[in-house]
This record gives sequence, C-alpha cells and structure tokens, in this order.
Amino acid sequence: MTVLLHELRQNKIALIIWSAAISFMLGVCIIIYPEMSTQIGDISAMFSDMGAFSSAFGMDKLNFGEFMGYFGVECGNVLGLGGAIFAAIVGANALAKEEKEHTAEFLLTHPLSRARIITEKLLASVVQVLLLNAAVIAVSCVCMLVIDVEAEMGTLALVFLAYLLLQLEIMAVSFGISAFLRGGALGAGLGFAFGTYFINILANLTEDLKFLKYITPFGYADGAYIIPEKSLEKKYLAVGIVIAAVGITAAYWKYIKKDIA
Repeated sequence: MTVLLHELRQNKIALIIWSAAISFMLGVCIIIYPEMSTQIGDISAMFSDMGAFSSAFGMDKLNFGEFMGYFGVECGNVLGLGGAIFAAIVGANALAKEEKEHTAEFLLTHPLSRARIITEKLLASVVQVLLLNAAVIAVSCVCMLVIDVEAEMGTLALVFLAYLLLQLEIMAVSFGISAFLRGGALGAGLGFAFGTYFINILANLTEDLKFLKYITPFGYADGAYIIPEKSLEKKYLAVGIVIAAVGITAAYWKYIKKDIA
C-alpha cells in the first residue's frame, strides 16, 4: 500500500480544505432552516409559480415547507455540485499529475507493476471521496441535532448514498480521462462534472429531454425523486455503474501499455 499511503499524504491538505468547505456550506444551509421555515409558505408559493425553473431544480415535486424537501433542494445542490467538483479533481489528477510533474519515471522504477500502481491510486481516490462524505454526514447530523429537526433517517441515508455514488462515478470517469490526457485531464474532468449537472437540469425541464438522465449521474442523485419515492432511480443507477466501470477499465487498459518516458 505504498502508493496508496503516498497519495493520501500528498492530497491530505486538499482533502481537508474541500471537506471543511462543503461541510461548512451544508452546515450553514441546515442551521438556517428554522429561520427559513418561518417564511416557508411564501417561498413555497413563489417557487410553485416559477414554472420551468421550479422543474429544473425539482422544486415542483418537493414540499419546501418540510425539512426533507428543503434539504433536497438547498442542501442537495451544495453537496451534489460541490462533491462532484471534488471527485472530478481527485480522479483527474490521479494519473495525469505524474506525467505533468515528471515524477512518473521515478515511480515506475520501484518494484511495483503498473497494475499495482493504478490499483492503489484508484483506491486512494475512492478513500478520499469516502472521507469527504464521512465528514459531510457527520457535520450534517450534528447540525440537525443543534436545530432539533425531525428527519426521515432512512430517506436521508438514501440521499447521502446517491450523492456518494454520483461522486464515485464522476471520479471513475475522470480517472479514466487522466490515463489518456497529460495537461488537460483536470479541465476535462471538471467539464464532465459541470456538463452532467446542466444536462440533468435540461432533462428536468421537459419530458422530451428526460432520456438525458441516462447519461448523467445527477439523474439518480435527484432528491426530487428519492425523497417522495424513498428509493433510488435504479435504471439510471445501472447505467451509471456501467459508465463508471468503463472509465476504470479504460484507465487500466491505457496506463498499463502507455509509453510514459
């Protein structure tokens, strides 16, 4: 586990900063709920009359007057987009940075196969995503205790699980990209994260574009479906698993035979 530990040590500052930033924003979002709830009737009425905008962010399907509805709209966007950006950065930097910083040759001189190196880098990326989510969940639970709000814990767990799976898919695709690109992997990874986010918004606008949910991880990490239905959208999740597997397989295929010199 030499490479895995090295990756975690190398990325610990970034992990701490991102975990703190997303946890803080999510914590603030939860803490202000009691204040928001006093105006929630007017806010819900306003959102319900906003047509396509409400549909784009799932506001037409959630009760903004309840904590879970509020969490699905406000907090879900913070965790969804923030976590996606972090996952893209972690995945895109995993393999590309060695070539970019000209440290790949040194790494490959160690008695480790390329398959072992890529496996440990993949595991390190997964661990970082898991640690980020552990921090976010812990802070969220503490903040919910502070404001003494009641929430459906089973449904809340599904929401957190959905965003974790979303981040792992984006990380996997970005990881695959990092094996092919040297200088542009980060930009491509971030482009994938932002692109899939906006694709999901388009898919929510009209039934004619709903098929786009098959190609975006935000399709199954959608609080507007998870909270009322108390389940994940399995058909979109299945496609997401396949896309993640393709990304990881592509990374192994390319990196093992790649001329890094």
